[in-house]
Amino acid sequence: MIRKLFAQFNSSLSERIVPQRFPFAVPVKLTFEQDKATGNLQTANLWISGETKDLSQSGIAFTVSSIRLKENYLVGENRTLNAELDLPNGKIQMKIVGVRYEPLGETVSAAKYLIGAKITQITQENKEVYEDFLKNGKKMFKPKMLRFETDKR
Repeated sequence: MIRKLFAQFNSSLSERIVPQRFPFAVPVKLTFEQDKATGNLQTANLWISGETKDLSQSGIAFTVSSIRLKENYLVGENRTLNAELDLPNGKIQMKIVGVRYEPLGETVSAAKYLIGAKITQITQENKEVYEDFLKNGKKMFKPKMLRFETDKR
């Protein structure tokens, strides 16, 4: 009885600490933030597109086909990325920093990477559109556009 009560308390507490994740698959385009210390413009024209796996108020997870562009890694070294999400209620931009990644797939040639990133900067206007999408996203998508993981073999 006490164990069950304690488990419910822990579950309730963790829901308040960890932002809820929403499993929406929307297109994302990533570019590198210009290095202000060196003024490096070599990464200015580099970009990669992918698809989100889940979204929350504090971060996003997305899949891409490569973990780096040329010699520039998407995750690590506090590298700031500019992310553009194509939501049904409008395109938004935010700055993110990758905090983790893991390879998906069996072979290197067909590999994709799942990247988890925290949102470091977003304008108030974009934040309102983003939070509206998190709140009402299920209504904005047609049922077949939602990607819920139902088949885990």
